[in-house]
Amino acid sequence: MVARRVRWGVLGAAAIALRRTIPGMQKGEWCEIAAIASRDLGKAREAAESLGIGAAYGSYEELLADRTIEAIYNPLPNTLHVEWTTRAAEAGKHVLCEKPIGVTAADAEALIGVRDRTGVKIGEAFMVRTHPRWLRVRDLIRSGRIGELRVAQGTIAYFNRDPGNIRNSFEYGGGALLDIGCYPVTLSRFAFEAEPVRVAGIVERDPEMKTDRLTSATLEFPNGQATFTCSTQLGYVQRMAFLGTRGRIEIDRPVNPLSDQPSRILIDDDPADPTGGGVTVESIPYCDQFMIQGDLFSRAIREGGEVAVPLEDSVRNMRVIDAIFRAAESGRWGKPG
Repeated sequence: MVARRVRWGVLGAAAIALRRTIPGMQKGEWCEIAAIASRDLGKAREAAESLGIGAAYGSYEELLADRTIEAIYNPLPNTLHVEWTTRAAEAGKHVLCEKPIGVTAADAEALIGVRDRTGVKIGEAFMVRTHPRWLRVRDLIRSGRIGELRVAQGTIAYFNRDPGNIRNSFEYGGGALLDIGCYPVTLSRFAFEAEPVRVAGIVERDPEMKTDRLTSATLEFPNGQATFTCSTQLGYVQRMAFLGTRGRIEIDRPVNPLSDQPSRILIDDDPADPTGGGVTVESIPYCDQFMIQGDLFSRAIREGGEVAVPLEDSVRNMRVIDAIFRAAESGRWGKPG
């Protein structure tokens, strides 16, 4: 029998919350989205009505004061993640904070102190890390299906040059690397099951908004390399591939799989056939990764387990991102940490 659902509150009416995270969590067996807050009460009420949420608040403070709320989902702008995650934790709420956990590794490190002091659970919302297809990719790599993993390659981009969009706000931690480049960073670390020893980066910034609009990076791991490009001003694309000594694995739409179709994992593990005749495709039945993420976090609360992406992992991910920015500025290789 499933334990009592965790009562969640949502800070803000961010698009990712309204379109993906809340509807996903509402499908789960362990989550109840009980309240939503916005600094605009009208927006909070509109969101609550459209999504069937029981309570709407006109300030974040009112939501945190609600004693019936056990956990908070924080999808606020990047520069507000640490402040409001801290305030939620100090109010006794567990917190699932949207990625990136902050804008620097120091932000993530500060939250470790908050978590340890308050005794609540705090985790980063990298929903990809719990999707069955990514767990399968890692199992395939571990099994040696493509030999020894040597290379991870990724491209992720979309076009958005709206200066009013929060993703294009330098002051609020916008830009390609923090918004979407964080995915190939975490997925490369996930696949190699190691940390990069040094990184290189190239950053092109928008001349008006100052955010990085085109960023490429190389991560050197103990046993291989990862390369990726991310952009906020290219045509939409999502690709990731993993190359081993005996073959390759490719995954389409690695971050946002189609909502009505199975996920496909392409495996080419026949080194004797360079034409691709040995390619096989594994199909992962459709599932809602936001539902999985919410249920796993709620179960960690109810059962006392570890969250899927703990803050220690967040620190390591942010150290890589920090190092990419530093390497781009210096024109030299840099070390995370």
